[in-house]
Formats: sequence, structure tokens, C-alpha cells
Amino acid sequence: MERFGYPDLFLASPDELINAQYADRVHLRPILDAIIATATGFGEIIIQVRKGYVSLRTPRRTFARVQASTKNRIDLALRLNTRRPSRLQPSKIHETTNLQVSLTSLEEIDAEVIDWLRDAYVQNS
Repeated sequence: MERFGYPDLFLASPDELINAQYADRVHLRPILDAIIATATGFGEIIIQVRKGYVSLRTPRRTFARVQASTKNRIDLALRLNTRRPSRLQPSKIHETTNLQVSLTSLEEIDAEVIDWLRDAYVQNS
């Protein structure tokens, strides 16, 4: 296949893209891994990796986006229709994922965050 003229990100594997996202923030990678592992327990999901974020999709549409927003924080943006913000804040990641929660450690992925993630999966399935 001809590769001339394609940016490196189009030629990179999903693992290479994720490794690049977390190269200077390896302490945040376990948070991403835990979110993905939790979501795969809900049913069929599609993981789409982009240069700056990871999308979690049902066969129907995206229900969550995970973005390492700073060197010390991951933002988990969710497409939720029935939740009122508590720890959830209005999302700045994408207009389709209307709420987000910021996570700085694995311990912050508690039952409440898992419930929000599950609700987003169910609402978008």
C-alpha cells in the first residue's frame, strides 16, 4: 500500500496512539485501562482510538470519551440524558458527550462512576 503523504497518526496502530497519549503521563494509563475493562463488562463495545482521545461506542453510537486532559487528570465524558450534575460537570470534550467527570487516580473510579458509565452504555445501546 502506498504511504506517501499520510500523516503518521493515520499509519499508527491503536496501541501506538494510546502509548503516545500517555507517554508523559504513564501514571494515568491504569485509569484508562480500568475504564475500558469496566465498559467491556457491560456488553458489546467498540473502542475507537484517535490521536488525543479514546471513544467507547455501542454498535449504535458513542457513549463515552476518555481524554488525558492534563498531565495529572483524565476526563471521562459521557452521553447521559437523565443525570443531573453532581461530581459530573458540563463536558468540554465533545458536544455529544454532555457531562464529564475528572479522574486523577484509580480510587476515583467508584461505584458512582461505574453507574454513570453503565447508564451511558444502556442509554446509547
